[in-house]
Amino acid sequence: MSVTIRTVHTVVDEIHTEGGRPVEPAARVAVVLAVIENPWAGRGFVDDLGPTIDEVAPELGKLLSDRVVAALGAPVEAFGKAAIVGLDGEIEHGSGLIHTLKFGNHFRDAADATTLLPAVEKRAAAGTVFDIPLKHVTDATIRSHHQTVEARVPDGPRADEIVVGLAAAAQGRPQARLAPLASEK
Repeated sequence: MSVTIRTVHTVVDEIHTEGGRPVEPAARVAVVLAVIENPWAGRGFVDDLGPTIDEVAPELGKLLSDRVVAALGAPVEAFGKAAIVGLDGEIEHGSGLIHTLKFGNHFRDAADATTLLPAVEKRAAAGTVFDIPLKHVTDATIRSHHQTVEARVPDGPRADEIVVGLAAAAQGRPQARLAPLASEK
């Protein structure tokens, strides 16, 4: 890979009970986070991020989408993405890597998705907790699939790193019971 990966964290969460009632089958959410060296670290202000985005984003998107789909172990119904930039980087560095079709289309293709991936991007210190928003893969108005998953890397991102991640859910929120958006006319 054209970027240095320090570590990859994979978390799978299964919810078996919600609201005092069983969730059957268990609700599964998977998150895969790669801690990478910020490819723009130490270069000062870079006017054109494009060449590095073109080099890094496709490989990173493929790696993360393959891993999160495998970790979920079920068809993806909801998805999201994240970029958390270390304190010496710019938010634009993380945004540049995840807000390109060269990154996101790997996940959209793997999930048979047609919607845009919701995202969180921010600058933060190592160990910061962040929430990755998820939406339905083909219809962002399906309320049952509007959810978030909490994530963190205990020792990342370091000041010159970026945490880049994908999250996938095999279903909507457990015990979802809000009326469809179309009912509010």
